[in-house]
Amino acid sequence: MKTKIIATLGPACASPDVLSRLVLAGARILRLNFSHGDAADFVDTIAAIRELEAKFGFPLTILQDLAGPKIRIGLLEEGSIQFKKGDKAFLGPKRPAVALQTPYIPFEKREILEGLEEGDRLVLADGTLQFVVTDKAPGGFIIQADNGGMVTSRKGLALPGKSVRLPALTEADKKNLADGLRLGVDAVALSYVQTPEDILEAREIIRASGRNIPICAKLERQNAVDRLNDILEVTDIVMVARGDLGIECPLPALPAMQKRIIAACNAANKPVIVATQMLLSMVNNPAPTRAETTDVANAVLDGADCVMLSEETAMGGFPVETVVFMGRIAEEAETLLAERKRFSGSPLVDNTPDFLAYSACLIAERVGAEAIVAHSVTGRAGRSLSSYRPRQPIFILTPDAEVLRHLNFSWGVTPCLADESIPGHLQRAERYIEASPRFLAGTSMIITAGQPKEGISAQGTNLVKIYRK
Repeated sequence: MKTKIIATLGPACASPDVLSRLVLAGARILRLNFSHGDAADFVDTIAAIRELEAKFGFPLTILQDLAGPKIRIGLLEEGSIQFKKGDKAFLGPKRPAVALQTPYIPFEKREILEGLEEGDRLVLADGTLQFVVTDKAPGGFIIQADNGGMVTSRKGLALPGKSVRLPALTEADKKNLADGLRLGVDAVALSYVQTPEDILEAREIIRASGRNIPICAKLERQNAVDRLNDILEVTDIVMVARGDLGIECPLPALPAMQKRIIAACNAANKPVIVATQMLLSMVNNPAPTRAETTDVANAVLDGADCVMLSEETAMGGFPVETVVFMGRIAEEAETLLAERKRFSGSPLVDNTPDFLAYSACLIAERVGAEAIVAHSVTGRAGRSLSSYRPRQPIFILTPDAEVLRHLNFSWGVTPCLADESIPGHLQRAERYIEASPRFLAGTSMIITAGQPKEGISAQGTNLVKIYRK
């Protein structure tokens, strides 16, 4: 399987046995959701993951997912309110005397209230209940339900089509990020990213800690989609977070939006994750629906590097079975992808390293190579090779443990720790092929490496070689 599976950890896979089976089923990236805990809650989990990594002998990537500035209503006096279409409510930090007979929804974010206007749409209860602002009232607003449904305390509130400038990193996020870096997380996902500056702020915190882990920008706001190219310039990974994105954007536009985001990430050599409700029915059932199966397959065919499971593995009744099913769906889609793939034309990016990556994939296809083996100090060669989706598996040798775990996000890439006792990058690749039992004698491999002159540091990929074992 070349598509990477991200599994969210939670009560359903808390035991060492289930966690071990989750990894053996194919999960290589393990997500810690900091919306439901802080660093102290994940100490034992991180230790267990590192034990499994040592036991199985391949890298596992720990993804810290920060909560971000989720906009939520407060605590309802009644606990819940049932609305019918046309019912009105008062939204504000404090119930005024003029609205005593009107249901009251407490909401204290003044920066949001200050920007509200008559006619604005509000979405509550994960998108199931929609309101429109009808009147400004003392201390808040009167809102009217467009449909029926129930609202409960602390539910998220979205404002589709309205620009809301809140920083992606809250003070709690900054603390959690610093704590996570100390505990040894391998990547961080930022929620509700809107601008490149959100990414750069997190980058400064990571650099100040002495770490160099990748940042994943979660696209959950229309503002972020509008600035995708700018965000791609500074982020390392992108997540199509369809839950909140599907609330903020018109649902009929979401499939095409997903495809455009994936295509832009592929062109920029940036790994892209498709997330939310991929196999949601498997929270309660041992098999997915036909629609879910098609959804996962289409994400792979569109060019997703990773597909992510949330509730399915964190709290579902069939966490291991869900990972197995997702892997089987991805493999079938990859077979179709290989049948469709034909190398022609020109590389997507006009620079020497990316042209050599394209050339390596083209040569591998023409000579029927068994694999592509590359040495990469930064991991860029692996991401570039991956973006062309070659039929052959890609093995990337790197001496950097942080790069090693970053490469787990790239489609088709098996990251391997390079033997630094061997001086030359080309020699490391050749020695790896000769020593590995996965490559049979007499088969051909394509090698790419940045082979510097003696006494000069590597300057990126500068050679492609056909190597016969």
